[in-house]
Amino acid sequence: MARKAAAPYVIEVTVISAEGLRLSRSQPVKRNSYVVVRSDPFNSRRTGTDREGGGYPAWNEKVVMELPANARFLTVEAHSGSRLVGAAHIPVSDFAGGFLPLNYLSFLSYRLRDANGAKNGILNLSVKVKAAPALALAPASATCSGKPWGGVPAHGDHGIVTGIPVSYKC
Repeated sequence: MARKAAAPYVIEVTVISAEGLRLSRSQPVKRNSYVVVRSDPFNSRRTGTDREGGGYPAWNEKVVMELPANARFLTVEAHSGSRLVGAAHIPVSDFAGGFLPLNYLSFLSYRLRDANGAKNGILNLSVKVKAAPALALAPASATCSGKPWGGVPAHGDHGIVTGIPVSYKC
């Protein structure tokens, strides 16, 4: 069966709060912080601005976005005004795929790192996969010529089929 490109996940990210955000070692964030969530370089969402939370801002804001089916990470960035305070790359496997069912709510906390790689606060969020990618499969009987191929019948009444994958070019 030939596979077409898988559809993206639809995820709901709730950015809850952050802890210990600093502009430098001795200067905590005072105000105007927000978070940017990126699923790929061309798809991002931004929370509103927490004007009074300082180094411990709270947003409790949901963003819904698409996550490409082949994405390995979700990136979150904490900003204060126009300055990047810290970022984290969240493995998609922490909230999608594997044994987690659809609509499972994962509560996650991640250590943020500044531009130099130093620890700079913690971001608390939750992620829910609203829709998983659907595998679009081409009909098994179709070939490049458009004529159906009957295949090889199973041996007896057991229904067991063995095959060897081969490369076929049209």
